[in-house]
Amino acid sequence: MTESTENRTGFLATYFDRDAVIKIARAAGILAWIVLGIYVFTTVISIAQFLLQFVTGVYYQKGMSIFDVAGFFMPYFLQPVPGLVYFIGLKFAEYGLLILLDVEDNTRRAARK
Repeated sequence: MTESTENRTGFLATYFDRDAVIKIARAAGILAWIVLGIYVFTTVISIAQFLLQFVTGVYYQKGMSIFDVAGFFMPYFLQPVPGLVYFIGLKFAEYGLLILLDVEDNTRRAARK
């Protein structure tokens, strides 16, 4: 964001602390990346462990078709979906807070003119 040349003074009618809201938004963004990283890491470990067991023949039985074998892989591809949902939700919260701060700042600036 660009810094304005206006003198920033605390407005007493504000019900929130601007710095605290920015800290919360940044914390939500960092937490989003941490959650996504944890889900991706656990998914990669689970897939590697499954493939190791699959290659050694633990899951394969006589008479299995390719569709039965493909059914074993599906849960491992769906495992990171909750992490993506959390990531999107936290990023939405982060950017939503920042947008609301900008809207509040712009309406105050417009009211002063």
